[in-house]
Amino acid sequence: MRRDPRRGEEGGIEVTQPSKRGAAVGHGIGIGLMHGLWKPRALGAWRVPAAGPVILAINHAHNIDGPMVQGTAPRPVHFLVKKEAFVGPLGPFLERIGQVKVDRHGTDRNAIGNALAVLEHGGVLGIFPEGTRGEGDFAALRAGLAYFAVRSGAPIVPVAVLGSTDGRGRLVKALPPLRSRVDVVFGEAFEAGDGTGRRTRKALDEATVRIQERLTAHLKNARRLTGR
Repeated sequence: MRRDPRRGEEGGIEVTQPSKRGAAVGHGIGIGLMHGLWKPRALGAWRVPAAGPVILAINHAHNIDGPMVQGTAPRPVHFLVKKEAFVGPLGPFLERIGQVKVDRHGTDRNAIGNALAVLEHGGVLGIFPEGTRGEGDFAALRAGLAYFAVRSGAPIVPVAVLGSTDGRGRLVKALPPLRSRVDVVFGEAFEAGDGTGRRTRKALDEATVRIQERLTAHLKNARRLTGR
């Protein structure tokens, strides 16, 4: 990873620009792995801007949601990944493929700086705005997504990952059945801010409400489109 020390609102922390080349390698691995184990179908991938910073906001119901988006998105993605996943040999691997380690139990200023570096260098940042795996319905959003979107000015593309809801054929409860179809539906890009550039608590709260409305509407449309 390339070191990019800088001073700014994050208090002069040392920022690590996650590797673009590593994310491209991760993209290739995601394609091979997901298409080898499941039957991904990407819908609306053309809606992801071909260049420039963008945030993918993804629902989170399965453990494969991140790799599935990595394998179906038209561009390599740097995901915010919980620090608990960086254990053993998986930790160095995730770092080498350009993923961003984040401590979900507090304000992780290193993760904030590294994620903003992805966007400042024109990359794609993947976020699960619900914070953890659950129903995958965008019912509760954390404020981080609004902060990154408003602070960077990057558009948000909503993404719905919809796997089988049938429990039969599952080897692991948190995974869709092997060789089953998984739909990944990309929505229209939108701006989270109100156009004023404000980053006050009120502005971020209002942005979170707008984001939740757009993500919920996209999920509803994705389910109608796919019959999930």
